[in-house]
Amino acid sequence: MATPPRRYDILVIGGGNAALCAAISARRAGANVLVLEAAPKFCRGGNTRHTRNMRCAHDSATETLSGPYTEDEFFDDLLRVTGGRTDQELARLMIAESKEVLDWIQEQGVRFQPSLGGTLSLGRTNSFFLGGGRAMLNALYLTAERLGVEIRYEAEVVGLDVADGLFLGARMRNAGRETRIEAEILVAACGGFEANIDWLKQGWGEAAENFLIRGTPYNRGTVLRMLLDAGVQPIGDPTQCHAVAIDARAPKFDGGIITRLDCVPFGIVVNRQAQRFYDEGEDIWPKRYAIWGRLVAQQPDQIAYILFDAPALTLFMPSLYPPITAGSIRELGAKLDLDPPAFDETVARFNAAVRPGGFDHTILDDCRTEGLDPPKTHWARRIETPPFHAYPVRPGITFTYLGVRVDPDARIVLANGTKAVNMFAAGEIMAGNVLGQGYAAGIGMTIGSVFGRIAGRAAAVELERRRNTQRDAAA
Repeated sequence: MATPPRRYDILVIGGGNAALCAAISARRAGANVLVLEAAPKFCRGGNTRHTRNMRCAHDSATETLSGPYTEDEFFDDLLRVTGGRTDQELARLMIAESKEVLDWIQEQGVRFQPSLGGTLSLGRTNSFFLGGGRAMLNALYLTAERLGVEIRYEAEVVGLDVADGLFLGARMRNAGRETRIEAEILVAACGGFEANIDWLKQGWGEAAENFLIRGTPYNRGTVLRMLLDAGVQPIGDPTQCHAVAIDARAPKFDGGIITRLDCVPFGIVVNRQAQRFYDEGEDIWPKRYAIWGRLVAQQPDQIAYILFDAPALTLFMPSLYPPITAGSIRELGAKLDLDPPAFDETVARFNAAVRPGGFDHTILDDCRTEGLDPPKTHWARRIETPPFHAYPVRPGITFTYLGVRVDPDARIVLANGTKAVNMFAAGEIMAGNVLGQGYAAGIGMTIGSVFGRIAGRAAAVELERRRNTQRDAAA
């Protein structure tokens, strides 16, 4: 006689920061938790393994943070980068809870280090993981395992059984075999659809073929699509995403943080026609770095080139790949396959427009251009000292913002406006509730940690409510 399948209290789909925070939170509340991670163990953790830091509100300096970062300042920063496109109730909740999460996540074994300097300017606002995202993940996995959370790798969810907002079960494929998983509660924490090029094309057209995916190739949006097809309310624009300019020589998937380029404030950026197209000095880099992927995506062939001269070479964290270097602007243009005279003229116009000031990349300094369109508002210095350097860049997509709508308990909202009976979501799959557009460094990890913890906590409360109802019905 076949053994009936084991029934779990809470099923968490996903294996990154949000999923583990949910699993740990629920397990600490007494729930029996199963985590399904689609990736192999070595590649576990989704995009979390490529991260470095998280942004949390705090009232005073700490051993790893140089000063206070109030809830109001955090909220103002979020409003600025999103242009107001955020659910303000959920945003305020996230920021308030982030103060507790900073301590809570350390209680789960995660360690922080002093903040990095350079162009990041995050010493006061962001906490950096000691050992990076992979070390952070390893700590969370170790804690989850010690608590008794069951984890399965290479466990791809290929079907969801949902009826009128009630989760009934899931189908999981592993080693070519499908298995039905039954659980009282579902927490979806399995990322966006950035690795699904066909889905990206629905919003971006053929340009998406030239996008590079900075993170995991496993975030294909399979569970997101199932939830939307099951009547869950979507949130966000399918073309909005965390997209940065990364080295065009990076691999198609999984290039991670080491392919990102932070040198834009120190030079100029030109497109295939050797023309500038945006203000490289608009704002402090952590508040603007995530707009450059979208800007490059709008250029011909989805490629651009960052140009700077010798004095700037030591001012930023370099890419994995060395810059392309030449002794003159014309020679560099030829190496980049740009029209050398046009490239030379663009640089000459820029240099003529520069009005020197007191250069300081940590503040909005007074080095600017005049009479130039587009202007360079800050950190404008003449590009005149050889050797000259350039990086080719393409859009690097980190995660997408189209997702599922949730309430303050991270409970999924259905298309008709009612709440799902027993389904919750955390992390990138619901990030569009907070990020309608734009990005500020570290917010993705904040969303994952905060709403993961909330989802696990709320799922455990819902579990207890369901048990009480069942006990009352049986009495």
